[in-house]
Amino acid sequence: MEISKPLLVFFSLVFFNLSFSWAAPDPTYQSLLQCLSEIIPSPNVSAVIVSNKNPSFASILESRIHNARFNRTSTLKPTIIITPSDESHVSAAVICSQKVGFQLKIRSGGHDYEALSYTSDKPFFLLDMYNLRDVSVDIPDESAWVQTGATLGELYYHIWEKSNVHGFPAGVCPTVGVGGHIGGAGYGTMIRKYGLTTDYVIDAKIVDVNGKILDRKAMGEDLFWAIRGAGVANFGVVTAYKIKLVKVPEKVTVFRVERFLDNNGTEVAFKWQTVGATTDPNLFTRMLLQPNMKDKQRTVKVTVMGLYLGDINGLLTLLNKDFPELRLNKENCTEMPWIDSVLWWANFDLGTPPNVLLDRNNTDTKFVKRKSDYVQTPIPRDGLESLWQKMVQNEKVGLTCNSYGGKMDEIDPKESAFPHRKGNLYKIQYSINWDDPSIEADIKYTTQAKAVHEFMTQFVSKNPRRAYLNYRDIDIGSAKTWSYEEGKVYGESYFAENFDRLVDVKTAVDPNNFFRNEQSIPPRSTKTA
Repeated sequence: MEISKPLLVFFSLVFFNLSFSWAAPDPTYQSLLQCLSEIIPSPNVSAVIVSNKNPSFASILESRIHNARFNRTSTLKPTIIITPSDESHVSAAVICSQKVGFQLKIRSGGHDYEALSYTSDKPFFLLDMYNLRDVSVDIPDESAWVQTGATLGELYYHIWEKSNVHGFPAGVCPTVGVGGHIGGAGYGTMIRKYGLTTDYVIDAKIVDVNGKILDRKAMGEDLFWAIRGAGVANFGVVTAYKIKLVKVPEKVTVFRVERFLDNNGTEVAFKWQTVGATTDPNLFTRMLLQPNMKDKQRTVKVTVMGLYLGDINGLLTLLNKDFPELRLNKENCTEMPWIDSVLWWANFDLGTPPNVLLDRNNTDTKFVKRKSDYVQTPIPRDGLESLWQKMVQNEKVGLTCNSYGGKMDEIDPKESAFPHRKGNLYKIQYSINWDDPSIEADIKYTTQAKAVHEFMTQFVSKNPRRAYLNYRDIDIGSAKTWSYEEGKVYGESYFAENFDRLVDVKTAVDPNNFFRNEQSIPPRSTKTA
């Protein structure tokens, strides 16, 4: 079919206009490009920056958004996404963002529950660390260098490639970014045996506010202390960590037991609170409390699942002595290599090959809200009974309770920026997910989360009521002017007695507060870059 000349001209103009709409010179884009070109010795500098007019912009931004609440049309998007593939690009991005006059947000894996790593209420650039994901494992040294754009799944896979008797004590979600996870302390199923993820950081590389690339020796021990637990985006851009690997047995054991309230559920929940924190450190347990339906009645299901660094017989002997109320039997347990336990905790089917851990695709983004607490004395039975009633009334809020004790009781709370160690029986994550995109649904479900969290006030830590940074919760407080008083509200919940030292570190390394978000550490001065 022959196209008439007028139609051909029309379509040519449409194509030209569409292309011009994102390729046309933009003052901010051009200023950033010019600045980067003066620093980065490469003719392909433009490949590092993606304007919000670029057709690829939406797919790059959305590929690492894990909370649909912050991907609405009303959400302010970054003006430009910077995608470094070398640490020198990070240095240039820090220098040039300041020169152009834009705030810089830093995203590793995008699992920030409040999206503070990739949203703002003012125009900003997004530094997306996605391409910085090299993992170099040195088994003879029992260490690894891992860049902060890598995921936990990629890290676990590359350790497994080299050894089946080494692992790393980090989280269970394989798509979580290494940068945010370690920076906010991090923990996983070996927390009682080995402690926190950040306890195994032995070196790091950070780009400071002046664009200098510093290792542990160059940054000094105060900054190295701060970036292990206080969130790295307060002080600079961490590009890589050197981590110490840990030994794991050739076979470990996982198990899962479910009980409803009419089948010993309350007794299991009550006993777990003390057993979880006092039993053999080789055993980590997680208790899930979930509203559920049984026989057309609303109730609560109590699930205890765990990882034991040993065989089934050793686990059964241990729990039959320490926790007979659980009634654990061999059918509840499975022995497997440690890497398969990583897959099990991530809800993959038995027999799934480890290379699935390399999949970074984000295919099931829901609307979510999270909160956290620390429990230091057991909730009494009547307290649990009242909790069940509250959960039935707020039918979508679940509680994930993670056992402490063991190694966590041995490390001083001032050893790193993360303070919540000795004296805690367990940590709670309050979770609620939904699919309805309406604002009404958002209000309904976040209100449910707040209601259960408020009810728990009587049972959890006090003065301050403590919270876990990596379970980010903007309800605790947020900064408008980044004053010390504003920061103290959320800072003492996240960092307790370590907050003042963190303020001193911030004041020393970033006095003009260039690196900031709505819950960042403030400098002593309120001057903001």
